[in-house]
Amino acid sequence: MSDAISVVVGGARGRMGSEVVAAVTVEPDLRLVGEVDAGDSLSSVLANTTPDAYVDFTLPDAVFANIEIALRSKVVPIVGTTGLSVAQIEQVRSWCAEFQTGALIAPNFAIGAVLLMRFSEIAAKYMPDVEIIEMHHERKLDAPSGTASKTAEMIARGRASVTRTPLPSNAFETVTGARGGLSPGDVPVHSVRLPGFVASEMVIFGGTGQTLTIRHDSIDRKSFMPGVILALRFVPQLKANGGQLVYGLENLI
Repeated sequence: MSDAISVVVGGARGRMGSEVVAAVTVEPDLRLVGEVDAGDSLSSVLANTTPDAYVDFTLPDAVFANIEIALRSKVVPIVGTTGLSVAQIEQVRSWCAEFQTGALIAPNFAIGAVLLMRFSEIAAKYMPDVEIIEMHHERKLDAPSGTASKTAEMIARGRASVTRTPLPSNAFETVTGARGGLSPGDVPVHSVRLPGFVASEMVIFGGTGQTLTIRHDSIDRKSFMPGVILALRFVPQLKANGGQLVYGLENLI
């Protein structure tokens, strides 16, 4: 199709990237025009293929530079690689404005995970005492996951007007880190890295005489593909939005 959205995939030979390649190939309104992996020149591939979108599932130490290359090339980056800092995300926002090209960064492309985050934000207003446990495969490099960080951010927003139960002032750890790490929104986050997991997250709320657990499990990487395809179909709007960064797939659904 001449009006199909043209796509280059980064990390194309990796576990996530290869799924993206397969998913894009079967969609009639999308057109795969290039693949990039370690050792390839992203700037050269973008220059030679002039795609509408660049999908990044690479590594935390590569994604930031890749985003800049894409935006300088006037190509919309669709980013699933996690590990970007708050400062880096804000820099991406500045690049979008500078190069007048939109971008989307999604901590998680699974629709169920996006719903978990939204449900958690709603619940936090009524049950502000909460902790997150996220579980990923042993090869995931960053901790906590981008999904857990985004969930904590949304929880903090949801409970901003309510009071949490204070912990005892003399509480202590006999093993350092046993209580997890505190996110910027002061939500404790615990990260598990074990073979057998793909991506799972459990958000546990506690209240008087009750608990509420919201859990999402991705048991196959194909679970992320509907969200990736949704994001790619949003590329025309991202190209036309005057250079804005969209952070989180929930903004598209």
